[in-house]
Order: sequence, then structure tokens, then C-alpha cells
Amino acid sequence: MTGEGNDSKIDYIEFNVSDIAAAKAFYGAAFRWSFKDYGPEYCEFADGRLTGGFTTLGPVTPGGPLIVLYAEDLEATAARVEASGGKVVRPIYSFPGGRRFHFADKDGYELAVWSAR
Repeated sequence: MTGEGNDSKIDYIEFNVSDIAAAKAFYGAAFRWSFKDYGPEYCEFADGRLTGGFTTLGPVTPGGPLIVLYAEDLEATAARVEASGGKVVRPIYSFPGGRRFHFADKDGYELAVWSAR
């Protein structure tokens, strides 16, 4: 997502994971991301708008910045997260501007999903 007009915008997100295949299975099933492998220690993901990577080259360190995804249907997305092996750690709640929930992936990274609906 590089190019003119993207200055100071989130361009790439990288996760240190313990198992690239498991990360691909989770994010592929829960959010329908696509993947491109660059060897056994690195895989790029794409969500259709933003790219990032999974790597086993660093230690898994849950926490860090909260990454927020968008969903039209929060309930269906929360169900897919759980069906894919993730854990909803903060159920759907309202906030000014919409609703959201937080979940943890299989490596313990906490992310959020929001919707204006």
C-alpha cells in the first residue's frame, strides 16, 4: 500500500508468531486474508487493503499497539474468530461511533474489531 497519498498512514503490520501455518489458518478462516510465502520464516498477508507479515525470526511478544479491524457484521465476525481458534476477550460493546469487541489470537496478540452498525 505504498504510493502517493499514503504518507503517515499505517502501511504494514508485522507479527512475530510461533507457527506461520497456524497464523495463516486462523487469519484466513476468521478474516479471509490471503498469503504469499517468502520461505519458511516469513509470510506476507493481505486483507485487500493493507499488507503485513508473519515471521518466526523474533520472539512472540503479545501486546504492543492495538490493531483494529473493521467488520460489517460484528456477531458473525466474532463467531468466525472463535470457530477459528481465537478467544473473544472483551465481548461486543458500544462506544461513541459504533460497537466493537476484542479478541486474542493463538499467540496471545489482542486485536479489536469495530463496526459503525
